[in-house]
Amino acid sequence: MCHPQPLSCKLPLLPEINKANRHHQQDSMPNSYIRKILEARVYDVAIETPVHEARFLSQRLNNKVLLKREDLQPVFSFKIRGAYNKLAQLTDAEKQKGIIAASAGNHAQGVALAAREMGIKSTIVMPVTTPEIKVKSVRAYGADVILFGDAFDQALKHSFELVDQFGYTFIHPYDDIDTIAGQGTIGMEILRQHTGPLDAIFIPVGGGGLAAGVSAYIKYLRPDIKIIGVEFEESACLKAAMEAGERVILEHVGIFADGVAVAQIGEETFRICQSCVDEVITVNADEICAAIKDIFDDTRSVCEPAGALGIAGMKKYVAREKAEDQTLLAIASGANINFDRLRYVSERTELGEKREAIIAVTIPEEPGSFRKFCELLGRRSITEFNYRYHDHTNAKIFVGVQVDPDQMPANQLIEELRQHGYPVTDLTDNEMAKLHVRHMVGGHSKVVENEQLYRFEFPERPGALMNFLSKLGKRWNITLFHYRNHGAAYGRVAVGLDVPEDERHQIPEYLDAIGYQYWCENNNEAYKAFLGD
Repeated sequence: MCHPQPLSCKLPLLPEINKANRHHQQDSMPNSYIRKILEARVYDVAIETPVHEARFLSQRLNNKVLLKREDLQPVFSFKIRGAYNKLAQLTDAEKQKGIIAASAGNHAQGVALAAREMGIKSTIVMPVTTPEIKVKSVRAYGADVILFGDAFDQALKHSFELVDQFGYTFIHPYDDIDTIAGQGTIGMEILRQHTGPLDAIFIPVGGGGLAAGVSAYIKYLRPDIKIIGVEFEESACLKAAMEAGERVILEHVGIFADGVAVAQIGEETFRICQSCVDEVITVNADEICAAIKDIFDDTRSVCEPAGALGIAGMKKYVAREKAEDQTLLAIASGANINFDRLRYVSERTELGEKREAIIAVTIPEEPGSFRKFCELLGRRSITEFNYRYHDHTNAKIFVGVQVDPDQMPANQLIEELRQHGYPVTDLTDNEMAKLHVRHMVGGHSKVVENEQLYRFEFPERPGALMNFLSKLGKRWNITLFHYRNHGAAYGRVAVGLDVPEDERHQIPEYLDAIGYQYWCENNNEAYKAFLGD
């Protein structure tokens, strides 16, 4: 019997912009941003980044693909533009108080560098789970770093407490007119650098500052250009707001693309995006990983997941619209990725490109059966093969196969295998299979009778795994456990618990008390095929 997962904690709303700004914004339409963008002070620290043609990707997509290279900024992200412009507009009294921001990365670095250049004391509150490379970078710019909480919302709440205690000036990451105008200088540069035809611009969306600033400028001068926002499907707050006609708070925010992990679109940014963004496309983690590789192949630059959203959305748009011979531009918004995460990105890239199929296949348990199976694959290469003896009759094998989405797609392979009498289960989109089972195929247990399987996410920091185990193992015996560090902010664990049937109704209360997000996986096909009863 499976039980529903608990809803994760809602992120608190960021403080609303001050009343003077709000009054100004309510009386103005997006067109009023043009002057603010033209007068924005960003180039004291930011550079005018180039627009590069992605030649390999252009050939593959049969369109001219352009990249606006914000990953080349001094802080490897566009955030320096809005941060510096905002600080440049502060009064002397506000500067004297010192500034504070909450961030897990790019906004923190932009604010810290801008503050250093202006001689303003800065404090940045960052989650304890923030990769060390980002913490060191912020400190190197002279900011005081306070590590607090496991997630952004906890760091944000603490920053508010410090504002109340010390009177700091809070620097909003996106929902501020000066920040939006600073990001809008990207749109100004795009139209100056590329004067030819331009059919669509694809913009990563988190809180909406980048999309609002760029779209306001582009739509004022070139209303013929489509503006397409791109969101990670697990943090699609703009899409949700567009569909509802008002800002909503997401009940759960995925953290894979941490640069856009926002639960609610900004108040002012939503107002502009409603007028200037034509549509929003969402993409999954595998599609983002594939886009990171696409950008690397053309530029030799490694974007962070949020930074590759534009290309991921563009590829989805081209496939949907069957677009050809168009000029399409994506903003590569940042490259602040923890090196350890590249292992995970690499693993998922082929799946995102639909160049690898993961399947469970039943073959006869007899000599020569594996060779016969491989012959049937033809020119397709096996990328992974996992097997353990189960019984005298049949063998269940976990197979990764290289496919070509154009010439030899995965569904064609599966149909061929079934026509030759092989029972096949497609696991390509099965998270349990991709995250855990592929690394631990070992056979069914003949002694565990009451196994209940759950998949967890918990904050990744020193001691986190031990803390998780100490909470988990107090009630029932652990029968299965798989954890693999991916260098991400959250660890992912598969756990089997030996729970007698008359006690299973107690599982939700027990797991809710642990406080981590979880999924019941008892009916997962990959689990049942290789590990379960």
